[in-house]
Amino acid sequence: MVKYSPDAFSTSLLGQNLVVFCGAQGNKFVFSNDDKLTTHWLPPSTLKVLFPGIGGNQYKETVALFHKFQYEILKPDALRQYIPVMDSLAREQLRNPSSVVKALPLARKGRVFVDEVDPERLHKLLEPFSRLTVGLLALPINLPGTTFNRGLRGGKVVQGGLMRIVEERRRKDSQGRDCLLSKLLIDEDAKYMSDIKIANFLIGVLLASYDTTAYALIVVIWSIILLNFHIFINKFLKLRIGSSLFAQQMAIAKSKGADELLKWEDVEKMKYSWNVARESMRLAPLALGSFRETTTKFTYAGFTIPKGCKAMWTVHSSHMNPDYFPEPEKFDPSRFEGSGPAPYTFIPFGGGPRICAVRNYAKLAILVFMHNLVTRFKFEKVIPEEKILFHRNSPIPAHGLPLHLHPHQGEINPSLMHVEAILYMQI
Repeated sequence: MVKYSPDAFSTSLLGQNLVVFCGAQGNKFVFSNDDKLTTHWLPPSTLKVLFPGIGGNQYKETVALFHKFQYEILKPDALRQYIPVMDSLAREQLRNPSSVVKALPLARKGRVFVDEVDPERLHKLLEPFSRLTVGLLALPINLPGTTFNRGLRGGKVVQGGLMRIVEERRRKDSQGRDCLLSKLLIDEDAKYMSDIKIANFLIGVLLASYDTTAYALIVVIWSIILLNFHIFINKFLKLRIGSSLFAQQMAIAKSKGADELLKWEDVEKMKYSWNVARESMRLAPLALGSFRETTTKFTYAGFTIPKGCKAMWTVHSSHMNPDYFPEPEKFDPSRFEGSGPAPYTFIPFGGGPRICAVRNYAKLAILVFMHNLVTRFKFEKVIPEEKILFHRNSPIPAHGLPLHLHPHQGEINPSLMHVEAILYMQI
């Protein structure tokens, strides 16, 4: 941006020449012109890993099917029903934790959309699914031992496992069942689709819901509760943030019965907690942007961009821009109070017609998981200087973020919440 233009520049990525749109105006232009001047595009190497056996633009049928079903599974009434399910799953995962747990595998557990499938069976797909996601934006060199090769093999294993699940479900009566897979198999547009296409659809759902949400949880756990990312934060601000977050979650916990699950009204009270999570995602976004392809020739910021050109919008060009966020390296949840950031400046889930469909689901999962962790445990990192790696352009702890969990002992006195929070937030 400094060398060429703060509005747009051209570069090369994964063997493709593309234009990068920058800043809030670039974000607004791309989001406002989806399906007008641009269309969705994925690098060929990404398609080979994500959707094995599908070539060219055939994957768009899978994308269209997801858009049809996203309202059914992500509508407001459905999301309200997921909250106690999420809370129950979080409690189950944290019921008898060992003294050391890895946060990343813990965050990846869940089965809301496929709750009729044996959890252990899904769990066996986690390792090859992880290889799949790591290979999505790897250099397209298909040699044994390369990340791309591991991604290809992981994609085939996941696809095969999901195809077997689809085959078994076809032999059963899906009428009246409420999970996504059952709804899919009785849908008029989908019931005649091949098993491989349905399996690829489920891979897309897992990537959007399970993987994106897991990354979001890790970003929040790591960069907020442990304050690992925020090396520029002063001690007073750190204690104030920790105290406010802890006090809010403990107040909600004390208003509930011992076995009473969270509900929509409880999540609505977590406004400060959500501001903390959003500031976390501003500093460590879930993705660096996404790709487009131009469908016609047009002019932008004085540049002529031809038809068929590959394009990309970026997160950091607005998230870390001091014109939008003063002192952008500083962690400050108050940025989101009142009317919050200006439009098109905070875009962790994208925007426009192609905004991440699971953003509201991810919000609920983050807040429910945060509530269970904060109200039940204090934390201590096992590896104080654990490195950050980027898998599929998302920040991931190199060793899965192992934590020492120390359960809160006995009844917590509300008058001591501030002191407890100070102790809790120490690194």
